[in-house]
Amino acid sequence: MSYRAAGPIRIFLFIASLLGPSAPLLASLPASVDGQPLPTLAPMLAHTTPAVVNIAALGHTEVRQSPLLMDPFFQHFFNAPRKPQRRETQSLGSGVIVDADKGYILTNNHVVEQADKISVMLRDGRRFDARLLGTDKESDIAVIQIPAQGLTALPLADSEALQVGDFVVAIGNPFGLGQTVTSGIVSALGRTDLGIEGYEDFIQTDASINPGNSGGALVNLRGELVGINTAILAPGGGNVGIGFAIPINMANSVMQQLIEHGAVERGQLGITAQDLTPELAGAFGIERDRGTVISRVEPDSPAERGQLKVGDVILKVDGKPVRSSGEVRNRVGLLRVGSRVNMTIWRDGQTLTRSLVIEPTRLEELAGKSLHYQLEGATFSNLPESLQRPDRASGVLVSAVEPDTPAWRASLRKNDIILSANRMPLRTLDDFKQAVQGNRKLLINVQRGDGAMFILLQ
Repeated sequence: MSYRAAGPIRIFLFIASLLGPSAPLLASLPASVDGQPLPTLAPMLAHTTPAVVNIAALGHTEVRQSPLLMDPFFQHFFNAPRKPQRRETQSLGSGVIVDADKGYILTNNHVVEQADKISVMLRDGRRFDARLLGTDKESDIAVIQIPAQGLTALPLADSEALQVGDFVVAIGNPFGLGQTVTSGIVSALGRTDLGIEGYEDFIQTDASINPGNSGGALVNLRGELVGINTAILAPGGGNVGIGFAIPINMANSVMQQLIEHGAVERGQLGITAQDLTPELAGAFGIERDRGTVISRVEPDSPAERGQLKVGDVILKVDGKPVRSSGEVRNRVGLLRVGSRVNMTIWRDGQTLTRSLVIEPTRLEELAGKSLHYQLEGATFSNLPESLQRPDRASGVLVSAVEPDTPAWRASLRKNDIILSANRMPLRTLDDFKQAVQGNRKLLINVQRGDGAMFILLQ
């Protein structure tokens, strides 16, 4: 028998061959074979799909103007607009009902970010305006609420119990087509340092995740929520079988803070860590090919008071082994200020345990006008621990920019990271001061999101 037929036809012919020559080729498949029912996900999906919603977020964005249009002379004589132009935007995505009584819905921050209006459509066709309870850009989690009755919520699984090879199902609203279900397996766990989000501990799956699936559900075969679909790896612009979901344990931890406080208050230990390579492991005399080593301890920080030292190799955080600096960052970043964390470290051939308390992040700030007249209106700070990632260079954070100021007209924006000034790499505000001192001309390299650019000020 030939199997050159494509898609569903090929599958149908293969199943027909298994059923034997007595099965009519064009007949519908039987409900059972030899008394055994054919496997189907339909009963599970009947209970889970009503808990997955479609989200439409309406907002606006500022249209970036050319430097010529921002020039006061040009604005005065040619009646150019003095205020930035605004353009309406629409984002389509998905969400998961996690509390039927209170109407809580988990989704991605990037689905509802800067939305003026959020509309939610349920599986049964009902539509509601949602209230934004809180967002966390670093983990890409947001919580919204709808005033609806008769909702269905998904039970939460323990994502720590997931294993590579477990079957999973992705439910969402790809390309705005409406609710769609795809299936696959867990391809990998603990994916970090991808540069997609600030805090990463992704479940990787080959279940098809496409644009519009963001914020949708990744469920196990019991219909329990194991993750929130958030991103795809798409070199050619389409699905290639590599999708990523935020583990529900992480999402739930963030959600509780967003519901209680409207934001996530992250603290810091005051350490900078890097991945432990086999070469570094050999230098430290430890038989370990993965882990993290402390490369810097901030003065007067919880780490210093807890007697951590540069060169300590972190083995465990609260009893759980860590394989990379990204894992350490995730574990600490999800703890609330005031929480106590136990660090198991390796130092000089000994295994030690240190207990530390998470403290609020302390940011030293510097006014831009004290650096350069064209930086007036901007405020700079050292890069906080929550924004430090192994895949990203150090720098200085633009913590605030006032509209219609020289810094604003120079295209600086809040959360930009200044990587270098006059070609000098920056790690601290002191580096920034040194690079700018005595120079009227200032060339800065700015990182914004996944992009970067040079800005010349003179």
